[in-house]
Amino acid sequence: MDAQHDQNVIQRIAGADADARAWDVLVVGGGPAGLAAAVAAYDEGAKNVLILEREKELGGILNQCVHNGFGLRRFHAELTGPEYAGRYIDEVSSRAISVAFEATVLELHSLNEDEVGVRVVSPTLGYKELRGKSVVLSTGCRERTRGAIGVPGDRPSGVFTAGAAQKYVNREGERVGERVVILGSGDIGLIMARRLTLEGAKVLAVVELMPYSNGLTRNIVQCLEDFDIPLYLSHTVSRIVGKRRLEKVVISQVDANRAPIPGTEREFECDTLLLSVGLIPENEVARTCGVELDRRTKGPIVTQTRETTIPRVFSCGNALHVHDLVDFVSEESEGAGRAAAQRALGLTQRATSCVAVEPGTLVNYVVPQRLDLTSLGDKTPFFLRVANVLENKKIVVRRGDRVIKELKRQRVAPAEMERVVIERELLDGDPNDKITVSLED
Repeated sequence: MDAQHDQNVIQRIAGADADARAWDVLVVGGGPAGLAAAVAAYDEGAKNVLILEREKELGGILNQCVHNGFGLRRFHAELTGPEYAGRYIDEVSSRAISVAFEATVLELHSLNEDEVGVRVVSPTLGYKELRGKSVVLSTGCRERTRGAIGVPGDRPSGVFTAGAAQKYVNREGERVGERVVILGSGDIGLIMARRLTLEGAKVLAVVELMPYSNGLTRNIVQCLEDFDIPLYLSHTVSRIVGKRRLEKVVISQVDANRAPIPGTEREFECDTLLLSVGLIPENEVARTCGVELDRRTKGPIVTQTRETTIPRVFSCGNALHVHDLVDFVSEESEGAGRAAAQRALGLTQRATSCVAVEPGTLVNYVVPQRLDLTSLGDKTPFFLRVANVLENKKIVVRRGDRVIKELKRQRVAPAEMERVVIERELLDGDPNDKITVSLED
């Protein structure tokens, strides 16, 4: 998106009076989810689409993910993050989709039954209230920090979140340290273990609180095993030591309650500690209009169309629940964009009859959490995460007491999201019978 396009969009928005025609679809966030949603909404017939992006460019987190492995499912090609984003940016550029950069959305509120108000501020727009017939929230995630997990010890420099370190190394060309310990085995931490090794740093250890890794199996193999980087499961950083700069960390084995076990301490002399301790869906904007959040996913409660508990407000991507693969983000977001366009064009109505979808035995969460019986497609995908690493299990979907689908799995893990597709005819039944998804022998 060039500067001239940006200027044209700014002029178009700035010239819109309070009584001007509302946008068909307003997309909050221009990362992979927002790009896919905007393209799908436009192709569905919503020709008045605006992406509100708080950064100076589109692409979101993909812009700092220079490693390959993206797009294997979506494009049947192995792409880097910027290449994957570039394909969707080209799709946006080829359509009359408007984009406003450096535009921070402050809050949402329902104006009436047909419109949602979006209050936005930017250096070029100033303060503006826009009106949308539908709004798609694709705001992504933020990282947990040291304060969120309460690591004790000193407060020296040299402690980074893995994502911040990734940005410094990949986008700014800066080295964050020479001797590195990584707390947490999430995918960003694993990828940064490899990246820092390739940059000449020594990664001493990856330390994981749980008895299993929280990253994809392919990243464990390609980023740790291939580089002989040790992984300490059921361990945590029990103390940070350093005056001005980090000098060493102390790690300890943990018990069944995840508490450090005295006498199991081990010291690593290092100058850098990276934290890869989880992602939190970014839903501060969603909260401003009263969107109900799921305590398990930390994202909105949605139907299969990704409409939240507030009419005409949709959610998708990592703002809804944390995904493993950007390919799944794009697929989900395209569905949300199409549904948002259909609502904006008056082709669908607010759900009036919904069935609850709940996690059962050994399942942490299921998305969607509600099934709108009036807008079922031919197939409905359910996304879920299991509670532990297990082998030779079945994913069992029930409607009331009736089993409607079973899928065998040789191995399941919390780090790898499961996807179950249910055909429409299998979902027929008593509206009072909830749907449960369980893991069973």
